[in-house]
Amino acid sequence: MEGEVRVQDVALKHNDTIPQEFIRSEHEQPGITTVHGAVLEVPVIDLNDPDQEKVHRSIVDASQQWGMFQVVNHGIPGEVIRELQEVGKMFFELPQEEKEKYAKPPDSKDIQGYGSKLQKELEGKKGWVDHLFHKIWPPSGIDYRFWPENIPSYREANEEYRKYLHGVADKLLKCLSLGLGLEENDVKEALGGDNLIYLLKINYYPPCPQPELALGVVAHTDMSSITLLVPNDVQGLQASRDGHWYDVKYIPNALVIHIGDQMEILSNGKYKSVLHRTTVTKDKTRMSWPVFLEPPPDQEVGPHPKLVNEENPAKFKTKKYSDYAYCKLNKIPQ
Repeated sequence: MEGEVRVQDVALKHNDTIPQEFIRSEHEQPGITTVHGAVLEVPVIDLNDPDQEKVHRSIVDASQQWGMFQVVNHGIPGEVIRELQEVGKMFFELPQEEKEKYAKPPDSKDIQGYGSKLQKELEGKKGWVDHLFHKIWPPSGIDYRFWPENIPSYREANEEYRKYLHGVADKLLKCLSLGLGLEENDVKEALGGDNLIYLLKINYYPPCPQPELALGVVAHTDMSSITLLVPNDVQGLQASRDGHWYDVKYIPNALVIHIGDQMEILSNGKYKSVLHRTTVTKDKTRMSWPVFLEPPPDQEVGPHPKLVNEENPAKFKTKKYSDYAYCKLNKIPQ
């Protein structure tokens, strides 16, 4: 987007202090609001455990009580994850004018592209982050204009990762469906079936001279059904628990799973979308690679009909995903 200030650029020009628009109000500043010395031990689930019934139970419990969990032994080779990370890092290390070729067009209603601003911020503040969004599935939804072509292995690395990610996503969606007492494919079908969109976001959080005052990404729940996230090894993810903010422990080779708003709606509140945010550090670059599983724009999502009756009325409206997303990004009540 022409004229949009890139945080990577700001970081290079400010060694001691950060501009005012990045300083959060006191009720948000991580230096004040983080519970220090405590790490949140969100559930860690071994997907390869021989006791698959236990795995299913753990996924359902974590989705009800936490809205977040980490999975290990998920079947995605370490090499595939490292390649995904390497090509993403290479993109952000390109000269600025090269990156701008992939900028989100100013008049675009689509989220895809390179950018720094995502949603309306009520206090006009900015997050200490740049990002690149593009869809990696389904094939009909992919727009290769936003895939960096000057990194030769970029496409191959993303396609290889997606191939393995499908298996993890399908397993999680089946577990979540059975956990609601539904057939194993009901949840996926209600979210769009084979047209379910896999939207990749690469977050790039440069070193920040005053990390105690800034946030990478402000507190939010994901709009998606579920999010599958690969972080790098720099601590930064925080989750809200009982009204307090805690660091979420980094586990090498784990995927972090978030329950998103569409899953909370579809489950009629049985599963909880997780409130989370991202902090930044003084001397290291943090990166993360979330993939959001989103319904197609015209897909209507509401509490699943099999979960609603006189004793259990619908707690959420049924609406098109595109309408939901518009309201969420523009801070309009649903």
